Amino acid sequence: MNQAYIYGIMKNAVYLFCALLISMSLFAQDDSGPKTVYQFEIKEEIAAPVWRTTKLAMEEAHEIGADVIFIHMNTYGGAVDAADSIRTKILQSKIPVFVLIQNNAASAGALISIACDSIFMQPGSTIGAATVVDQSGSPVPDKYQSYMRKKMRATAEENGRDPDIAEGMVDPDKEIEGVSEKGKVITLTVNEAIEYGFCDGEFNTMAEALAHSGITEYTVVKQRLTTTDQIIGWLINPAISGVLILVIFGGIYFELQSPGLGFPIIAAVAAAILYFAPLYLEGLAENWEIIVFIVGLILIAIELFVIPGFGVAGIAGIALTVTALALAMVGNVGFDFSPVDMSVLVRSFLISIIASTVSVAGSILLAVKLFQTNAFSSLVLNTVQEKSQGYTSASHEDAGLIGSEGIAYTDMMPSGKVEINNRIYDAASETGFIEKGQRIKVTDYTVSNLKVRLL
Repeated sequence: MNQAYIYGIMKNAVYLFCALLISMSLFAQDDSGPKTVYQFEIKEEIAAPVWRTTKLAMEEAHEIGADVIFIHMNTYGGAVDAADSIRTKILQSKIPVFVLIQNNAASAGALISIACDSIFMQPGSTIGAATVVDQSGSPVPDKYQSYMRKKMRATAEENGRDPDIAEGMVDPDKEIEGVSEKGKVITLTVNEAIEYGFCDGEFNTMAEALAHSGITEYTVVKQRLTTTDQIIGWLINPAISGVLILVIFGGIYFELQSPGLGFPIIAAVAAAILYFAPLYLEGLAENWEIIVFIVGLILIAIELFVIPGFGVAGIAGIALTVTALALAMVGNVGFDFSPVDMSVLVRSFLISIIASTVSVAGSILLAVKLFQTNAFSSLVLNTVQEKSQGYTSASHEDAGLIGSEGIAYTDMMPSGKVEINNRIYDAASETGFIEKGQRIKVTDYTVSNLKVRLL
């Protein structure tokens, strides 16, 4: 036998062996029994709560050994970071993921849909328009658009769809002959999506879409969120996070204006727990971020009670507190922020800064007006001490001090003592904290108590 003949025999043997392995594999996978279809929905703005429910759904589907994951989608889009996390989870799935678009898969919804193995659309539905916009609907700077363009392109390439069309859903400057004109982002109708490979068929129901895929016998397992899951999903919503920050700073401010420990500090502590606990459980807030928050509060307390005024400790405390609240909302890993989209980080800081500023400013205004209303009059001492009952009126001299100037004899938070014309008087600040030694002016006199403000 010559060498070429031997080589040919060996080559044929290898081919036969590979064919046998493939046949055995197909036989092993042949299952005539009913399939398990795991179904869940994405029918709201793409944000942290949707990412959380999607992650739970994907994990449960793999745990029960589902054969197909089926998503019912109707969304106008949302946060890019949440959409990217969902997209990655779908691409990594070992189970085929189908999506049925029920009316809209816009922006972030388009990115998620393109990540699925099969896309089905109901009549009248659309997919596309993935330009990144801010809260007002205006396009954000190109560096954010570039990120979304590449994500759309890479996702389309991964699933064998036209990457140029996917990129054109973000970039209005991308012109594709026969598909889109320059200056317009791509949005596809059902027929267009089928023509360009972004839809596998037009169907009204999940049953029709599954039958088209050769699945006629199946059982459906729908996602069922527990009450705890629903509460956590609600609490990690950025809007709710902003409200909790308002309560945290508002509670701290009102507690500093009143003696002892009362309701304001209880509300602040409860809000802090509700803020950090769900973010910690979701893997967003880390131990060091919570520690930074606590250290910030300690520095603020030191500034107010140990070294009154507004100095390094107070500024550092505010900076650390706001930073910790912001970083707790993003998915950094330790001190590595490379997985975090910069727009998400900026949004988190804006939420923290705006909410804390509004809280403090609102608390100051509320503190001035609150006890002047009838609704809260029962919270202050306003009993009239009649002369006929044996009470004597306060000195008219004190009332005559309105308009006088002096100095704060003690720190005022807001109550304290002032010195006017070498005499000491009880007084209360109208504007919050006044440091000992600062110049003051008397603005009013009520119930044997002077009202003063800073000069």
